[in-house]
Amino acid sequence: MARADGRLRLGFLGVGWIGRHRMQALVEAGLADAAAIADPDVSCLDEAAALAPAAVRCGSLDELLAQDLDGVVIATPSAAHAAQSIAVLERGLPVFCQKPLGRDGDEAAAVVAAARRADRRLGVDLSYRHLAGIDEVRALLRDGALGRIYAGELVFHNAYGPGKDWFYDRSQAGGGCVIDLGIHLLDLGLWLLGDPLVENVSSRCFVKGAPLREHPEAVEDYATARLDLAGGIALDMACSWNLPVGVDCEIGMRLYGTRGGIGLRNVEGSFYDFVIERFDGRQRIPLAGPPDAWGGRAAVAWAHALRADAGFDAEIEGVVAVTRVLDEIYRQDRA
Repeated sequence: MARADGRLRLGFLGVGWIGRHRMQALVEAGLADAAAIADPDVSCLDEAAALAPAAVRCGSLDELLAQDLDGVVIATPSAAHAAQSIAVLERGLPVFCQKPLGRDGDEAAAVVAAARRADRRLGVDLSYRHLAGIDEVRALLRDGALGRIYAGELVFHNAYGPGKDWFYDRSQAGGGCVIDLGIHLLDLGLWLLGDPLVENVSSRCFVKGAPLREHPEAVEDYATARLDLAGGIALDMACSWNLPVGVDCEIGMRLYGTRGGIGLRNVEGSFYDFVIERFDGRQRIPLAGPPDAWGGRAAVAWAHALRADAGFDAEIEGVVAVTRVLDEIYRQDRA
């Protein structure tokens, strides 16, 4: 898929902070050139053009797709992800999309089906899979070094909330803190465990301290869920926006086995610095820690794979399964 010089020509749809960061990561990795950029916000376009002065400024997705491209990176508001991804795939181009791929499982499944029909690679920016040390954790779990895993805890509390109004509109965002934050660690936990079948989900969602079902027009700002997985694993999740947690954020994952455990935690409330440890009784054995520039690695991994093979990769179907779990978390408070 790459050109003679080995670099991909990519289009970037949505060049706000995240879109620009992913663009910069791909360019600096020597994998791609930003051939075209599109965003309705002129100030975002100006900042992106400063990073990629040779990129063609486009006024729409159609104009972007008229360029000579090898793939498209999408970082637009959530409501647009599914339709835009499908439009790109139907033009025969691979896609790397910000999470969530869809506002619900049906939208996510429709995008994956479009990728399968087009036989084009589809990636989603589930970036916590790419933290330093995660590959070692996955190997430990795969090899049974921790014994039989029977329980886990996932936490993502944010002392702030999103700064854009669309995040608080269910029709645009699909939900609140669960689909914004919880999706990251839920995806990470299930992926590390080998994507086991989720046999049962029980959940509670709140908005400003009241049950979400009492405010059907709102989105949740606090949620808890218990997932019962095949093999007898109990996985507990909690996530929030605007929680008085005492630091900027609290992010963590723990998996417990019969011969040890694994822990991931952020450092002193940081959104960016993480420590990964292996637990042996009362001992903590460090596996990885900061500094670690992990934010753009999911996009870089997609580009590496794309250069080797632009065809459909069935692993992306796991994203649909995770989104179906989110649907069930919400169903219990929207019934």
